[in-house]
Amino acid sequence: MRMVDLIEYKKNNGEFNHQQIQFIIDGYVEGSIPDYQMSALLMAICFQGLTLKETALLTKVMEESGDIIDLSKIEGVKVDKHSTGGVGDKTSLVLGPIVAACGGKMAKMSGRGLGHTGGTLDKLESIPGYQINISEEDFINQVNEIGLAIIGQSASLVPADKKLYALRDVTGTVSCIPLIASSIMSKKLASGADTILLDVKYGNGAFMQTIEEAKELAQTMISIGKHCHKNTRATISSMSQPLGNAIGNSLEVIEAIETLKGNGPEDLRELCLNEGSEMLVQANLYPNKKEAYQALQEVMDNGKALEKFKEMVKAQGGDVSYIENTELFEKPSAIIELTSKKTGYIQALEAKKLGIVSMKLGGGRMTKEEDIDHAVGLVLNKKIGDFVKRDDVLVYVHTNTGLSEELKNEILGAYHFTSDFVKKPILIDEILS
Repeated sequence: MRMVDLIEYKKNNGEFNHQQIQFIIDGYVEGSIPDYQMSALLMAICFQGLTLKETALLTKVMEESGDIIDLSKIEGVKVDKHSTGGVGDKTSLVLGPIVAACGGKMAKMSGRGLGHTGGTLDKLESIPGYQINISEEDFINQVNEIGLAIIGQSASLVPADKKLYALRDVTGTVSCIPLIASSIMSKKLASGADTILLDVKYGNGAFMQTIEEAKELAQTMISIGKHCHKNTRATISSMSQPLGNAIGNSLEVIEAIETLKGNGPEDLRELCLNEGSEMLVQANLYPNKKEAYQALQEVMDNGKALEKFKEMVKAQGGDVSYIENTELFEKPSAIIELTSKKTGYIQALEAKKLGIVSMKLGGGRMTKEEDIDHAVGLVLNKKIGDFVKRDDVLVYVHTNTGLSEELKNEILGAYHFTSDFVKKPILIDEILS
């Protein structure tokens, strides 16, 4: 078997079998297949696609390229959730505690932020002392004891995806649905959960621009899950604007804490309650979404959800006093009010632009090696559907480096106004299973 023949085969729309995919992935991970040949194959896949069977086979082979986490020692149904990412997306910080407070077992491995999207680990590390790297034994014991742990991904988890993603990133082959689906699902399957809920986002601040693309990606991942005998569902949610009001690491942690107290932004609260109720039904802890939804509301209102978050933070070495008193979080040198130059309804709000601004302030990174400033970011005072008068505050800019005219104009340029009434956008369009 030769790689050049397999490239030709896919170029002519051939369908790979298990043996051929195994040869490709093994060879690339081991180094016998060079980058230039794998690049050619990835581009052929972008043009010709993969069948659902091929995509499922690719996912399985990638999953088996490294360690597979054994969660069998955790009692009960292990649930997991994955978001395709977006601006202000701090759902894991809320979902984990509310699901755990209702009896779910969430053993979650997360990643760091890159570019305009934030990473769950970066947000949690704004809590002094919080350890993202703990032993597998401690990880399992913690989930058994309190129902929740959020840690960093193991370096040995799906090494094939690490190599492939790095190559896709520099060869223009990232935006290929079969490759995206196999990348996400290989990591989810290797993480060992019994059920998987996917939050597939679309819109300006998301990876998938249209709802049609989001549905196609979701259905592909659900098909992979079914092929691998995993209970997999997906929500299709809008990222037409940032989720919640806060963009930036400690700012998003504070907003998550307020949401756990029942005081958070309505869109964030609704998304978490809907996704959480879906996860609890998947785990067979509640017979239907209505009862699960009510239970989740109750643990928010009675403080049990916040207690779960504190338990997780304490178990992973974090300073719980910051959760009890959010005023302790590091403050920026300045909070600048940015006001509107117009009067009218906000018609559109470009999430990606705001995410990039937060990154430029120091709240994100362009390369994985860069340090970030946990204290900086944006807090939105007005969003789509809000009526704004001239000189009303649109955004509070938290900065340690001032605010240049360029960044100021980028923020203001993200807001689009109309004189006509604008409805608040629908957050969740559909749930697929």
